[in-house]
Amino acid sequence: MISIELKRAGSIILILFGILIAFITIILFLILCVNFIIAFIKKKPFPKNMLITTLFGVVLVSSIYLYETYFFTFSEIDREYTQDGPGPIISPTEKYTANAFYEPYGGAAGGVNVWVEITYNNEENKVDTVYYGDAKSDFTMKWIDEDTLFIQNDEPDFPNSDRSIELEIGNEIYHENGLACKSLLMKDDYETCYQN
Repeated sequence: MISIELKRAGSIILILFGILIAFITIILFLILCVNFIIAFIKKKPFPKNMLITTLFGVVLVSSIYLYETYFFTFSEIDREYTQDGPGPIISPTEKYTANAFYEPYGGAAGGVNVWVEITYNNEENKVDTVYYGDAKSDFTMKWIDEDTLFIQNDEPDFPNSDRSIELEIGNEIYHENGLACKSLLMKDDYETCYQN
């Protein structure tokens, strides 16, 4: 549990560091543009050091963005303040158990994310996250057959809010904003990844 919390704290620090570097890089770029214009008008030498520093900032910010996008795992879910959702729901052959959890975010003005974990009852300590998205008011789960779970996540008053899906366990996952679908670390965990 501690390693998950440390990894999440490290991820938050990395994002904040990336924002700081992006801000500094933008300022350096503006200074570079001014220096370039001055050098052009006054026929002074091109500001090479400022260019190198700005390019270094761009590379650093790009690296942080690429890391956060392509090295995503579900271990970054904030499990400290989670609330139990529907479940456990056992599959017809008792091969799997589905549990849903709610993750509040953003304080009073925020919202709630929901994720579904599948426990493999015949394999020791094997738990996979198969669904992650913004929680809607109508959230339920039911097994269609021994390997297919139907997840209903809908806001009836808003037709475009439906995040419901049928998932074949072991082959399909859903991540609302698609980070799991882009992740190089997770590409071997599923055959099909759905996103909104």
